[in-house]
Amino acid sequence: MRWFKVKKAIAAAVFFSLTSGTLGPRSQPRLHPTAYSSDPRLSRLKAFLHAHRSPLYAHAHHFLRAADLYGLDWRLLPAIAVLETGAGRTARNNNFFGWASGERLFPSAPYAIHWVAWRLARSPLYRGRTLDAVLRTYNPQPNYARRVAALMRRLGNVEQLRSYPSRK
Repeated sequence: MRWFKVKKAIAAAVFFSLTSGTLGPRSQPRLHPTAYSSDPRLSRLKAFLHAHRSPLYAHAHHFLRAADLYGLDWRLLPAIAVLETGAGRTARNNNFFGWASGERLFPSAPYAIHWVAWRLARSPLYRGRTLDAVLRTYNPQPNYARRVAALMRRLGNVEQLRSYPSRK
């Protein structure tokens, strides 16, 4: 079992070194928490995370940055985190999204947010699919996609906030 974890860690290190130009905390520009302070999505997201007593509250700006960088709906990852780990309250090893059945280790919350966003945007498993198809692949439970969509609606109407300038 221990050897398997070592092999996984080596494979992850190789993967991240190969993608160092596109992924990971070292390659991401440092994001100051006030970088999105005037973005109307931030106050909505913080209220949502606060209502769920989420430890991710302090990282709300990373959700927005990752969504903008990878072209995702900004409400997707917070909604997944609520369903998978109670908005991060039951997460282990910064795995707020239940990635790899909760076994994936992440070095930090921002890294986890950006890594999962990158995978959802760039992986052939998810790329170019509808939200419903992405969510059925992510978690095949019958009501999962419906529950994520309901949480996304609670965060607000994306059309009202879409006109905010992108920070790419």
